[in-house]
Amino acid sequence: MGPLKGIRIIEIASIGPGPFAGMMLADMGAEVIRVERPGGTNYRTDPKFDCFHRGKRCIAVDLKSPEGVEVVLKLAESSNGIFEGNRPGVAERLGIGPEDVKKRNPSAVYGRMTGWGQEGPLSQSAGHDINYISVAGALNAIGEAEGKPQIPMALVGDFGGGGLMLAFGMVCALLEAKVSGKGQVVDAAIVDGAATLMAAFYAANNMGAWGERGTNVLDSGAHYYNVYQCADGQYVSVGAMEPQFYSQLLDGLGLADEELPAQMDKSQWLMMKQKFTEIFKSKSRDQWQAIFADKDACFTPVISMTEAYDHPHIIARQTMVNVAGYPQPGPAPRFSRTQSQIAHPAVAIGQHTDEILSELGLDFQQLKQTGAVS
Repeated sequence: MGPLKGIRIIEIASIGPGPFAGMMLADMGAEVIRVERPGGTNYRTDPKFDCFHRGKRCIAVDLKSPEGVEVVLKLAESSNGIFEGNRPGVAERLGIGPEDVKKRNPSAVYGRMTGWGQEGPLSQSAGHDINYISVAGALNAIGEAEGKPQIPMALVGDFGGGGLMLAFGMVCALLEAKVSGKGQVVDAAIVDGAATLMAAFYAANNMGAWGERGTNVLDSGAHYYNVYQCADGQYVSVGAMEPQFYSQLLDGLGLADEELPAQMDKSQWLMMKQKFTEIFKSKSRDQWQAIFADKDACFTPVISMTEAYDHPHIIARQTMVNVAGYPQPGPAPRFSRTQSQIAHPAVAIGQHTDEILSELGLDFQQLKQTGAVS
């Protein structure tokens, strides 16, 4: 089951990008054991709605207890990797930092998920997704001209620049450890990851080919790569960048026979956006979808998450899967031989404490009496 079958990862409880990385690894077949504090972390959702903790076993451990710390280090001895999402220095103070783990298991990979990284002027500062992508130059680049920057939810920072980068880094280090026999620290900082996601735009900016926010091809500046409102208040998106697709777009809009400016004439983009805006507002989203059904114009309706469940392509690809009676995004990417899958839904905090301690040869009742586990 999955390309990471046989790999054991210990996830120290955190929120946001850390659990997302754990989900990615578990979806790929890794055995992920989530170490929760008794009572759980903040923002814990009902297990039946919980995507992030699917496929993981869960043990409840008090890391302020010496016995609890010993449980985690005992787990690390038989694991390929461990990751945490604390501010720099916290794991060391708890006694579960990289050097503590290395003494028990020199080949274990140690992942660190933070916003600002392990060093630098802001490393000890509080922050959230919006702050990290601000400093990375990403937030300022997103939005329409003469408008304020638009918040891309937590896609660019926490999940794309954070959790996904941590999962990628962990797998890279695990591959290297197979060769060297040595573990190493993976410093996954959201500010770094968000900047990496901006690589193409930094390159364009360095070449002088990227202008102010909302004036470029991919940021709503171009009329042929944009979102338009329809007569019913719904929206459609067009991404007709190439000439052959642009001609199909013009045909669908009834503009094929009109004399129009050249597609790439930036001086006319605003005028063309206004023209497209008026035309798209003349029909409903469904009417436009019917018109473009047989055209290769890079046209799609803008649909809600609820509508996505029933989209024919989403259904055909099984992009959404049913977990515990509720739809969730399925594992991605896909593999031809070692197919990934969701092992089981998210579980209650501490559901596997007794089971995991038994595997380690430790006495659950004895540790429970000390308050080290629950």
